[in-house]
Amino acid sequence: MVVHPEVLDGLLRILVSRKGSDLHVKVGVPPRIRVKGLLSEIGGIPPATAVLVQELVRKSIPAEMWDEFLHSKQADYAYQSHDGNRFRVNAFFQRGNISIAFRLVASSPASIEELYLPEVVSALANERRGLILVTGPTGSGKSSTLAAMVQRINETRSAHIITIEDPIETLHSDICSLINQREVGFDVTTFLDAIRAAMREDPDVILIGEMRDEETVRAAISAAETGHLVLSTLHTLNAKETVSRIIDFFPSHQHQQIRSSLAGSLRGVICQRLVRVNDSSLRPVLEVMVANGRIIQCILEPSKGSEIPVIIKEGEYYGMRTFERSLFELIESGLISSSEAMLSATSPQDLQVMLQRSGLV
Repeated sequence: MVVHPEVLDGLLRILVSRKGSDLHVKVGVPPRIRVKGLLSEIGGIPPATAVLVQELVRKSIPAEMWDEFLHSKQADYAYQSHDGNRFRVNAFFQRGNISIAFRLVASSPASIEELYLPEVVSALANERRGLILVTGPTGSGKSSTLAAMVQRINETRSAHIITIEDPIETLHSDICSLINQREVGFDVTTFLDAIRAAMREDPDVILIGEMRDEETVRAAISAAETGHLVLSTLHTLNAKETVSRIIDFFPSHQHQQIRSSLAGSLRGVICQRLVRVNDSSLRPVLEVMVANGRIIQCILEPSKGSEIPVIIKEGEYYGMRTFERSLFELIESGLISSSEAMLSATSPQDLQVMLQRSGLV
């Protein structure tokens, strides 16, 4: 059986027309799409066969990656449909069969304002040096936030921006800045190699798609320490956990050295998750930690790490915010009910106090 490319693009066209975010194709069940966070069958399409799914991968994967995919049993890559839409793709094996997931990515970056991000995100994008991390679970919008920050830099100052991604998601056009986008596996072998090379390429800003191991984290911190602005992501859920995760990448005898380097280089941590609001669309809810003097002391001294949530709660002057503050603003704007917001709060008690003080309950 040979699958015509139109079959693949037809499925992706349905995804786009229904304003979906993800397409999932698995052997034995009809294709499903995720719209506004909810996964459902497309409808009117029969269950996918093993041959169909294999051919969907063959039609979308770069030819040079096929043999490696069969060997490693999974692959990440980008695909552009004939309609010009770009997708981040993960192909993988499960129970002996191939499955494939497509995520629609913006052909051009949304602005910070279009993503409903708070002003502190713009302030962090305006930093000239240091490390800024965007964290959260898979599908929480980290890549979109990073792309918006790069776009803000691109629109407001002359800088050399190097992005290192696996795969490249959003394509940036030069405006005020010069942007070079490198894809791991095609333009460079590894994240670490790309970071080391970037240091010889006169960068002002380096975006690292994800910090996955000790050496990449070390190189990112080193780049931030030497006067560059470094943007990256981690799959952590809050700022306190983010600090711990970075330190835990390293053996215990190096912890104090890493604490010192991190304290000197970290500028901020943006933790985000998505919540469903009244019109069924998704909005980001953020916790933001800005590295002021008190936060730096918490990074330097292991015994003070537990104080980070309290400092964030008290740090509104610096632009810091808790998840509860972000949820409160959505309630105040009439975008979400208080009962729904409570389900997404890290500390429902804190949110309840905010609502009582404001007279909203």
